[in-house]
Amino acid sequence: MLSDSDIEEAVFWACQHEVLAPKPGNVNANSDGHNMEVEDFLKSAKAIAPVMADSTLSVGEKILRSIQSTRAVVNCNTNLGIVLLFAPLCQAAQSCTDMNFFPSKLGRILQILTVQDAILCYEAIRLAEAGGLGESKEQDISAIPTVTLLGAMDMAKSRDLIAQQYVSNFNILWDLTLPALTKARNSGESVEWAAAFAYLKLLSKALDTLIVRKQSIALATTVKERALDFVNQMEQTGHYKSYSTSLNSWDKELKQEAVNPGTSADIIAATLLMYRFEQQLSDKEFQYHEALSGRH
Repeated sequence: MLSDSDIEEAVFWACQHEVLAPKPGNVNANSDGHNMEVEDFLKSAKAIAPVMADSTLSVGEKILRSIQSTRAVVNCNTNLGIVLLFAPLCQAAQSCTDMNFFPSKLGRILQILTVQDAILCYEAIRLAEAGGLGESKEQDISAIPTVTLLGAMDMAKSRDLIAQQYVSNFNILWDLTLPALTKARNSGESVEWAAAFAYLKLLSKALDTLIVRKQSIALATTVKERALDFVNQMEQTGHYKSYSTSLNSWDKELKQEAVNPGTSADIIAATLLMYRFEQQLSDKEFQYHEALSGRH
């Protein structure tokens, strides 16, 4: 089982590697953007890590307190999507001893989310001042919700990839991004380049819903097609870093046009978190078996 300190370390680790990864269109180690800097994301990561690791908090409390902590150190929305994704994942991690059981643990956490969780989440979203949310006829973010957090996410799933994760038990992580990241790491890629590959893989498969809401489906489709070109080339050659120059060029192009595939970046942060949890649980299992063997 992971301790609070394990989870705190994993949260910061995931956020740090996500922002440093060369992900076109997002703030990264090569380029700031969207009026934000790498340091803003690192400050935010440090602020939310102990909150996410606090085993006494509910999912809704984790979300609201994380955004409150973030706004105390930065004056911009660096991590709302990350916080929304991390909260149930960290909650599940607090009682999981084996990664094989993580999806079922997570599923139970999502099923028991309450109306109070939704109320706290809505307050956090308003505090984060997230842009491009639009309006909804039911359970709009400006109102007080009357359904559970899972129910609210179900209503938003058609327009938000993060909401889709709540209602699909985060299947995009298990089926797409975590396998892509793990495969890249096992082939010798750095964490940052593995994260960048998983990001491109996600962009090539699903329209980034932040782009759809802020700009258009057509633009999101163009981004998807460009990402697919990169994925096909990278998978064919296996030399990810050789695309650094062309990825940097696309990064500049996207930022000049204020295109931010932010939802995809948030999902990669969650993917990194799960990758780190997997490492930690594996290390604990190894240590346990080493201790047992030492007794004989």
